[in-house]
Amino acid sequence: MAVQVETLDKLERRITLTLPAQAINGEVESRLKRLSRTVKADGFRPGKVPMSVVAQRYGYSVQYEVVNDKVGQAFADAAQEAKLRVAGAPRITQKEEAPEGQLAFDATFEVYPEVKIGDLATAEVERIATEVSDAAIDRTIDILRKQRRTFTQRPATEGAAEGDRVSIDFEGKIDGEPFAGGKAEGFQFIIGEGQMLEQFDQSVRGMKVGENKTFPLTFPADYAGKDVAGKEADFLVSVRKIEVPHMPAVDDAFAKTLGIKDATVDGLRADVKKNLEREVKFRLAARNKGAVMEALTKLAELDLPKTLVDNETERMIGAARADLKQRGVKDADKAEIPGDIFRPQAERRVRLGLVVGELVRANNLQAKPEQLRAHIEEMSQSYEKPAEVMNWYLGDRQRMADVEAVVIENNVTEFVLGRAKVIDKVLPFDELMSAA
Repeated sequence: MAVQVETLDKLERRITLTLPAQAINGEVESRLKRLSRTVKADGFRPGKVPMSVVAQRYGYSVQYEVVNDKVGQAFADAAQEAKLRVAGAPRITQKEEAPEGQLAFDATFEVYPEVKIGDLATAEVERIATEVSDAAIDRTIDILRKQRRTFTQRPATEGAAEGDRVSIDFEGKIDGEPFAGGKAEGFQFIIGEGQMLEQFDQSVRGMKVGENKTFPLTFPADYAGKDVAGKEADFLVSVRKIEVPHMPAVDDAFAKTLGIKDATVDGLRADVKKNLEREVKFRLAARNKGAVMEALTKLAELDLPKTLVDNETERMIGAARADLKQRGVKDADKAEIPGDIFRPQAERRVRLGLVVGELVRANNLQAKPEQLRAHIEEMSQSYEKPAEVMNWYLGDRQRMADVEAVVIENNVTEFVLGRAKVIDKVLPFDELMSAA
């Protein structure tokens, strides 16, 4: 007999399942007998506990398991027979009325929607490109030099300047009262590198060793320390030490300290350029992929399965709690996080996943083994031991699944860019690298 599928809403369906009570009771009895061989109870030797005691203690839970198993299998068989693509788990409720000798259940569920993707030729996608210039290489080398700078004491007659490392004692008060975190001794920071609030940084400039100074400072309204945010404090600062930075020269000796294989200035510049080009490539891929996905979501028509959106929302809430726990928040796993915060993003993710899935299925854009290997090889080149990184990915199913998802998205991106109206734009290197 054909499965009767009732349509309740756009994507919601219902199937009535009937199971012979005798089959369920027989399976319950069989499982209880197996359980009786190992169950322990006071006053009885193992394996000698009477069935009446086993049934009294475990009967309800065993019956619940059996019904779940049998109904689950019956639903899977019915869905397969009706050729349904079920989205999420069904809601199962037992019916009060059933044929004699039978148990009846309603399975309410959602199906995957039909995804209609418009003409890709009508989509406009901005594709960006960026060049790694000599200036970008110079700035990167300067960062490497700064990481290896040394400091020497500045003459006592000279005041602190940009780039100097200062050692200070300070105490801050609000309305004449000290506050938490407002006092330190021998505190070091480098002027002009954003380690301190701008007002504080500017006030220390020009001070000499042994000099004391009092100045007002207004904390930003969005300051991390909520107790002082938006308030004005008075700081007393005493300078203990001022040190002048010395940057290493860009020469072969400097290249050697960086472990460059070709330990020359030219070799250093080539190595920096290669690393920057690799980073630029990944950032460009992410930006262009995002533009393609945005165009796809606008071009597609579909209904969203509520079950999938709910599941994604719960997953995001779980990730937020895990993040809070990692930050040391007490009872983070019990934190009340309203689902409404994540729902728009969850809907977008589900929509995009369904659209991408349809495009992949319809155009055979699945990840090929050689693509997966090439992608891992490329990623591993930025590590000291590429072969170990390769094995790390290849030896783990979940990591390979993550790589496969990226490769599929790359395939979709190339497919769409090959058919859409592409607007090419050159983005300055600094703008690309500073973007979130």
